[in-house]
Amino acid sequence: MLALDYWITEEWNESQWLAAERIYEQAFPHGGRKNRDIIRRMFEKRMCQLHTIAHESEIVGMALTGIDKQVGALLIDYIAIREDVRGSGYGRLLLNRIKEWAQSAASCRGIIVEVEAERTEENSRRIHFWESCGFHLTDYLHHYIWVPEPYRAMVMSFEESNRLPHDGKLLFRSITKFHERAYRRSNGQ
Repeated sequence: MLALDYWITEEWNESQWLAAERIYEQAFPHGGRKNRDIIRRMFEKRMCQLHTIAHESEIVGMALTGIDKQVGALLIDYIAIREDVRGSGYGRLLLNRIKEWAQSAASCRGIIVEVEAERTEENSRRIHFWESCGFHLTDYLHHYIWVPEPYRAMVMSFEESNRLPHDGKLLFRSITKFHERAYRRSNGQ
């Protein structure tokens, strides 16, 4: 079992973001990520959380999440593990910590994540990772107007008796609402 330290913050923390940002930029190409100003505004709007894990005081993984209180779901916007330690179990450990936090501290019913739906080997590996962690892939293909590739939603419910919907179109309402609010310049809800 890997020993790690887990932190979560809902406040903008420049030094913590700088450490996480290296991993974030390494994992997501320029066109596939939100810039620092947008992320800082997300914290100002109190709409996101930064999760980090460290091994021997060195940050090895990060995630940016948001909560849809109306649906009772945690949305994983980004999750990444430092490239040189991928495949070492840190991704699953980070996801487990996020899951524990979402269920206990944030009172969520489950987690939603969107994945690229183009049929590539890399996308298949990502989908397999999420499925191995208990997520279910939905059928609905979502097309954003600002990015060319289609996406699908994946969902994990914490309790069978209180499940999140498994309808991808419904899940993308939460995802799209989150993204629209993130890109909006004002503090409006």
